[in-house]
Amino acid sequence: MPNKDLSARLSEARDAIFKRIDIQPEVGLVLGSGLGAFADSLSNATSFSFDEIPNMPRPSVSGHAGRLVVGTVSDVPVAVLQGRVHLYEGHSPDAAVFGVRLLAKLGVFAVLLSNAAGGIRTSFKPGTLMLIRDHINLSGINPLVGANDDELGPRFPDMTRAYDPRLRSLARDAAADIGFNLEEGVYTAMLGPSYETPAEIRMLRTLGADAVGMSTVPEVIALQHMGVRTAAVSCITNMAAGMTGEVLHHSEVEQTAESVRETFVKLFHAWIERIGAADWASTTGRFRAKK
Repeated sequence: MPNKDLSARLSEARDAIFKRIDIQPEVGLVLGSGLGAFADSLSNATSFSFDEIPNMPRPSVSGHAGRLVVGTVSDVPVAVLQGRVHLYEGHSPDAAVFGVRLLAKLGVFAVLLSNAAGGIRTSFKPGTLMLIRDHINLSGINPLVGANDDELGPRFPDMTRAYDPRLRSLARDAAADIGFNLEEGVYTAMLGPSYETPAEIRMLRTLGADAVGMSTVPEVIALQHMGVRTAAVSCITNMAAGMTGEVLHHSEVEQTAESVRETFVKLFHAWIERIGAADWASTTGRFRAKK
């Protein structure tokens, strides 16, 4: 049988949110470690603690506020997850992707994700922003394992364009708008919570990875399952193990994310403006896109 009442639990969470908002979100966002400041820039905002949302798992990691904020960016209605939960916190795969599935249930047609990541490409430095072109899932976990819930999506979703080419193009245009050089590369997901060893980083570089982290990939898989366009940006908050000889600390992640706060907010504002201005060949709503 499909995961018991997953669709019902998502609907219950969605209905609780719609009781307090009067706009229809069209773009969703997920803000990673230390990157939650973007949610504070929304207009006409309504905020929900994850505790207020039925069935919503709560994060326990520093840098993840655990709030859903609904508002507008340049008149584009958005729903923002200010923080996420992770597999390494002990959450089940279903729980780890519940938040992004909820964004889909709220009716968004696209989700922009962000994360803090370790840099593997030698030309990177802390503070680099990298648009994710593709991913490698080495977490050992896929949120679609088990019986498929046909109400949510197909048994075998295609991942060829998991990171939507048009959304990525609009991100590059947005970076040009603000005069920022946006890098692009491949993100690898590991389970965590320990950081990788230097030998593992050498392996990942050989495999073609440019950055490594402990999130995002399960969410992208779940969103593809539900037919939602996705794109993602990594904030390179530290160089990966063995590259500098320094010991890695989570506090460094938060400090670096804070240092690029202004650029990150400007980039995502410009990106959402571009999405709002684009012609998506809509047939069921202003931004509802054909797959």
